[in-house]
Amino acid sequence: MPSKEEMLNPDDRDFVTALASGLEVILAFDQQSPRMTLSEVAAKTGMNRARARRFLLTLHALGYVRKQHRSFELAPKVLQLGYAFLSSNGYRSVIQQHLEDITDVTGESSSMGVLDGDDVTYVARSAAHHRLMSISLSIGTRLPAAYTSMGRVLLAQLPDAERAAYLERVTLSRHTEHSITDKAALEVRLVEIRQQGYCILDQELDSGLRSLALPAFDANGGLLGAINISTNAARIDMQTLTKDFLPLLREKAELIAQQVN
Repeated sequence: MPSKEEMLNPDDRDFVTALASGLEVILAFDQQSPRMTLSEVAAKTGMNRARARRFLLTLHALGYVRKQHRSFELAPKVLQLGYAFLSSNGYRSVIQQHLEDITDVTGESSSMGVLDGDDVTYVARSAAHHRLMSISLSIGTRLPAAYTSMGRVLLAQLPDAERAAYLERVTLSRHTEHSITDKAALEVRLVEIRQQGYCILDQELDSGLRSLALPAFDANGGLLGAINISTNAARIDMQTLTKDFLPLLREKAELIAQQVN
């Protein structure tokens, strides 16, 4: 059996291509494409129409996809896949309470994310009433790790070889005028984050979005993910972020480390 570090590649004889393709079809549905035709699914996944059709009809038969006339959309049964992950991590309720406490104290949204490939995925969240971004954030939302404070914190925690591999393959995009698009500059920033233990990201993903994040560990020093506070740059200045919010976030990270084994 391969170790955690020795992941299968698509050419390995133990790699189940059909399973990978089925999951790819499920992941093709997102906030921008909640409902698609067969042709649209085929185009988004890079499959031919016949292959995409077989996977869609199979997922439909299993209850993971609904079919309405010529369009397909995910069915509620897909949520079972996410709930399986959340329920298998008993620490989520502990972290959720701390995120809600942060929101109560600051009036700002607070989340926990984990690194998933080149993205950060939200696994817990306490949302403030005001909206921060042009897109809605919720559990399961995926954002590019390079352009989120949680993502950079988690990238900074990677072993040197894994971080180098990430920087080699990642494509950096200019989301705003503040976005880092130079890989060397991002590498320097990740080293700084690792040394200082936290990350402040200022309007690199969405104009007006400013966030602070740091890593969350369990009692044994294992990395659970990253926790953050997201706010609006026009409402919260840098001094408030570092003088008031950072100590609070550190306090919560310490409590998590004491309470999660």
